[in-house]
Amino acid sequence: MKNRLKVLRAERDWTQAQLASALEVSRQTVNAIETGKFDPSLTLAFRVARLFDMSIEAIFDDGEDAGAA
Repeated sequence: MKNRLKVLRAERDWTQAQLASALEVSRQTVNAIETGKFDPSLTLAFRVARLFDMSIEAIFDDGEDAGAA
């Protein structure tokens, strides 16, 4: 799953460790999400969205075209 986590973190000048602490996860988890090696749980995705005051969809992209039915 693609995401904007690294960009959002960089805009705030946060380290992976600082973001991890705010989200109550390990730095390795933040790295894995940023590099697309791990998709966050729904609970963690909501936590990320609240932290950045954005919708989940604005941060995470599952690659599916919302217009396709």
